Amino acid sequence: MNRLINQTARNCLIIYKNKTNLLRPARLVSSQLARPIMTSAVDTLSSKLDSLKLQAPPAIQGSFPDYNTVDLCRNYIANQLSELTGVDASIAYQSLEWSLVLENGDLIVPLPRLRLKGDLVALAKELAEKFPLGGYLKKVHPEGKFLQFFFNPEFLLKYVVKDVLERKQDFGSCPLGKGKRVVIEFSSPNIAKPFHAGHLRSTIIGGFLSNLYERLGWEVIRMNYLGDWGKQFGLLAVGFEKYGSEAELESNPIQHLFDVYVRINQDVKAEEEEAEKTGVPLDEASSVDGAARAFFKRMEQGDKQALGLWEKFRALSIEKYIDTYARLNIKYDVYSGESQVSQELMDRVQKELQEKKLVTEDRGALLIDFKQLGEKKLGKVLVQKSDGTSLYITRDLGAAIERKEKYHFDKMIYVIASQQDLHVRQFFRILEKMGYSWAKDELLHVNFGLVLGMSTRKGTVVFLDDILETVKSATLEIMQKNAEKFTLVEDPEAVADLVGISAVMIQDMQGKRNNNYEFSWDRMLSTEGDTGPYLQYAHSRLRSIERNCNVAEEKLLVADLSIENLVGTEDQVKQLGLEPAEQAKKLDILATQREKVESLVRILVSYPDILRYASKNHEPSTLVTYLFKLTHQFSSTYKVLRVMGEKEQVLEARLALFSSVRQVLNNGLRVLGITPVDRM
Repeated sequence: MNRLINQTARNCLIIYKNKTNLLRPARLVSSQLARPIMTSAVDTLSSKLDSLKLQAPPAIQGSFPDYNTVDLCRNYIANQLSELTGVDASIAYQSLEWSLVLENGDLIVPLPRLRLKGDLVALAKELAEKFPLGGYLKKVHPEGKFLQFFFNPEFLLKYVVKDVLERKQDFGSCPLGKGKRVVIEFSSPNIAKPFHAGHLRSTIIGGFLSNLYERLGWEVIRMNYLGDWGKQFGLLAVGFEKYGSEAELESNPIQHLFDVYVRINQDVKAEEEEAEKTGVPLDEASSVDGAARAFFKRMEQGDKQALGLWEKFRALSIEKYIDTYARLNIKYDVYSGESQVSQELMDRVQKELQEKKLVTEDRGALLIDFKQLGEKKLGKVLVQKSDGTSLYITRDLGAAIERKEKYHFDKMIYVIASQQDLHVRQFFRILEKMGYSWAKDELLHVNFGLVLGMSTRKGTVVFLDDILETVKSATLEIMQKNAEKFTLVEDPEAVADLVGISAVMIQDMQGKRNNNYEFSWDRMLSTEGDTGPYLQYAHSRLRSIERNCNVAEEKLLVADLSIENLVGTEDQVKQLGLEPAEQAKKLDILATQREKVESLVRILVSYPDILRYASKNHEPSTLVTYLFKLTHQFSSTYKVLRVMGEKEQVLEARLALFSSVRQVLNNGLRVLGITPVDRM
């Protein structure tokens, strides 16, 4: 009977999907966000280095020197450290750390990590003196027990800039996860409720992680596990019977369903307050809450009328969600949901819990008491109500088992708010206790904090679509202030929408994801400071430089990217025959230009490393911080290094450098889920 009931529910889903074809979004904001396939020809490492008269160092396991120039330099440094100290090259490789500031080098090795003995301060000085630079390094500097390694900017300019321009959107990608599959569950809104801004964090973090893992060679399955089952549908059904309007449902379904849901919940609250005040318990048969429970039980029993209403609410809600996801550049491979966890699977879960002696009975309900299992901090968790209906955690357990058996994933990531930390810990631990060893190593919870102050200027709570419309309008107003530029934008509304969305997303992803953050309309829309519009402005500015120069890509690929050509030499300045004061001024400018260029290319080279690091900490802020650092350095460099009006050879070299910056900025924004604009 249970199988028949569940099949009835699933048939409703199948009918709904075939009717509306909503398994995938019908519209995407940008087709340019297609998943990258790393098929672009990456020249062999040795042939690239031969042209620069450099020798490729032996590659250390786990490194990707063909895809990541920092890895190439790591391999060189690690092999040289091995020769000088006798330490295994792989240990030396793992010991190399990022420098937090360029002034301290590009990579640092703490000598204690090499397991060396003796006076390490003296050894650092000795190693710095002996260390061969080999064309990869500019200098090696001892600092206490540390060695600081500075990359050779000449090498970076000639190698990395060309690599970016050749690989374009593939720059930053590497086959780190080749042959591996990850399922990422994110967003997961509750059906029949508007897409509240609170869902934004899960949605954009999950979108970012999906893009990131694909860039690193994983096969990614994007999954939306909808809250499409449970007592809230009973409440909505009771509320719709009392307050619903078929006409309003047709004209504005999502808002109307929400209004109904709010009103019926107010009724529930009023009944509870009255019961508390009078001391008379609520009647299960006549109360709103009791009626909602009864309706949901009818759904679980396969009642056609109840399932028909549920199907209608579900279909209308998903249709609206898909429009919102498309606007955020989000697409899903699977639209799943609590309703699609079969009764058969939940029966299997209950049976296994009983067999493993994990559950105890309490007044007809079944629960797991972790205290009895020796884990006090996890408390108790209900797995079946006294009336026999299922619970969220039961369906979570069944869904995880089903996904492992269906997708054979190497990792499954749940992007769920930190408010659910205990639930997720309980859920993961139960799977382990059931004997599913993969739960310990392959399940990952990526949590996040709350958005505070998410309200309109009038102080009322708003939904995501309202926020996106507000920022779109505000951005359009800002764009219109520059009438000359505004007339050059082909589709101002579309551009305003993209810039506005980037404002919302960057404000959300700037800080550590597990921290709460204060939503600010004014800060979010500013084109000054670290905001989404600032990054968009930097991209459009770089596009403008490319348009104005109008140089073929082929010429950029063969540009002379030597420091001497990019900024000139001291000898060239001295040959001008200037007065001493004027000559000193020119030499100062030359030194500034050189320093800016060197800093810019040293930041540029670290992009592939940034992606790899972000895949370890699962922090969007890692990439966001990098993009601001890159754009700040570009802006600073462009102030002292003009492009237009220079001699052809110099113009092409400088444009090649700035074009590589634009490409990396473009790539990074797309990994975040943001579509870069060319004009604004």
